[in-house]
Amino acid sequence: MRRTDKEIADGRLIDEIIRGSLVCRVAMAKDNAPYVVPMSFGYDGAAIYLHTALDGKKIEYFVANPQICFEFERNVELRRDPQIACKWSFNFESVIGYGTISELVEPVQKERALNEIMRQYSGKRWPFESASVANVRVWKISITSMTGKQSKPKTAV
Repeated sequence: MRRTDKEIADGRLIDEIIRGSLVCRVAMAKDNAPYVVPMSFGYDGAAIYLHTALDGKKIEYFVANPQICFEFERNVELRRDPQIACKWSFNFESVIGYGTISELVEPVQKERALNEIMRQYSGKRWPFESASVANVRVWKISITSMTGKQSKPKTAV
């Protein structure tokens, strides 16, 4: 990371940023064409879980190239300066990572992953009807690396 002064090395803080995020942006590539989408997600500390419809563009990309980049952010706030345009900036905390995506096909695995997604947003476990589980595709991103970064306002001395 170029700006080591902004690096987050604490794995617990990286986990907090992910758990405090509302959206996971997933970047993928197929035939040298990039594609990025915001998605709801679940996170268990080792993997990220996603769900999709039964077919679509994301799936074509996942199948063509399982290498994924992902991004999370929280506490984003615009910093303004009343006189100097180049002093405008952002406060933020972010995580960027890489991994390999694979489809979960066993109903028990799919339900567990769907519960990770629901836990992200509701904080609890949910029952799923087997027909609901069968009508979605569920994906696991096995994380290979992650880095955290933050930018906070400078404190007055």
